[in-house]
Amino acid sequence: MSKLKSLALAAAAALGLGTVAQAQEKLVIGATAIPHAEILEFVKPLVAKEGIDLDIRVFTDYIQPNAQLVSGELDGNYYQYRPFLNEWNRERGDNLTVIVPVHIEPYVAYSTKIASLDELKDGAKVAIPNDPVNGGRGLLLLQQLGLIELGAFKTLTSPDDPLPGIKDITANPKNLDIVELESALLPRALNEVDLGALNGNYVFEAGLDINKALFIDNGQDGHNVWSEYLVTRPGDTEDPRIKILARALNSEETRQFILDRYKGQIFPAF
Repeated sequence: MSKLKSLALAAAAALGLGTVAQAQEKLVIGATAIPHAEILEFVKPLVAKEGIDLDIRVFTDYIQPNAQLVSGELDGNYYQYRPFLNEWNRERGDNLTVIVPVHIEPYVAYSTKIASLDELKDGAKVAIPNDPVNGGRGLLLLQQLGLIELGAFKTLTSPDDPLPGIKDITANPKNLDIVELESALLPRALNEVDLGALNGNYVFEAGLDINKALFIDNGQDGHNVWSEYLVTRPGDTEDPRIKILARALNSEETRQFILDRYKGQIFPAF
């Protein structure tokens, strides 16, 4: 039995559902594996009670879930925060829309070569994501650690605030060699770099021990910038199926599942 199916059965048992009602309408939602698809598997019995057959499509990248939502292959997705969605809409002229926030996950500085940031040598190779939003967040993390300076770019106070790029580095006292790699590849590249800035979901998917990270930004900035959302097309925001899923994702049962399963490494955003 798959891990995700086991979660769905556990959720049904925990909620006293026993035999889940036969679904009447399919709802296709794209997600990355951990924690998004796990959380969707947990709510699957909840929405089944209301006649929804939740079809969860798992992706390993950050492009296809939005691309397939735009093309109509998905009814919604759950894997991104608003800065990433804003950049997607600006770059492609789309108008994908957030429905509800669900969780907040960490963003970390990780290394398999050094045990503390004090060991980072001059000229060290540092990897950040290659998309503008997650890469910008990586640069802000490096600034937070005192490794670089980014001029006027500080901590975001709104999901609409601009993010820095490598060209915005105004000081790099250790002459770090900052390289940009696809987010999904960063865990596998850790042996080739001295330090990596990683999204929490890829840390978990790679089986890395997050407690061994050199620094953890838990994303709880007080401005709801890094909450991860259920997203759909603008014409589908009133779709009853989407509303049912949104209620389930923001239910007390889901809040408790997030707290119990992820033990303070991932936080409810509602």
